[in-house]
Amino acid sequence: MTTRFNVYRTGFLLAVCCLVQFSLNAQFKFPPVDKSPLDFSYYPANYPILRIQEKASEPLMVRVVYSRPQKNGRKVFGELVEYGSIWRLGANEATEIELFKDAKIGDTRVKKGRYTMYAIPTTEKWTIIINRETDTWGAFLYDPKKDVARTDVAVQHNADALESFSMYFEKTNGSIHLFIGWDTEMVRIPISFF
Repeated sequence: MTTRFNVYRTGFLLAVCCLVQFSLNAQFKFPPVDKSPLDFSYYPANYPILRIQEKASEPLMVRVVYSRPQKNGRKVFGELVEYGSIWRLGANEATEIELFKDAKIGDTRVKKGRYTMYAIPTTEKWTIIINRETDTWGAFLYDPKKDVARTDVAVQHNADALESFSMYFEKTNGSIHLFIGWDTEMVRIPISFF
């Protein structure tokens, strides 16, 4: 009788545990999809795909990790992104750049490593900032004492508005450039490696 009771008790406890686990799982909900999805850009372009296809002709030099806000009919520069104010270069977490070799950004040497990128946009130029503080949200804790490089780049205007904030590396005339664009504005940042 005791053995039969223990079997029933064990079965009952197992059933209760399963119900509790099922109940906990049923209550769990994933957060909604972010309106500004996270994206990566690499140089060489599409490096992870090229690597698995064994088609990478150059080593990985640099990548950026950024969120891609959408224009959604808004006026971006001068309103949504204020001229003369620090901007995280996208949405959500501040954009990060990872250099896999020592580099020169603008006229400043930057050691290989991971950094945060910011910009101060104006109508004629953007000041691009490389800062050693990482894993931060927005530009709320931006500390200029942690800047490792600053460079000014001219604004170029496009006739066609770019709906999604975008970043892309391209090699032109032997130099690597990071193109950053949104709405009708675009900048190009020269990067060279040692």
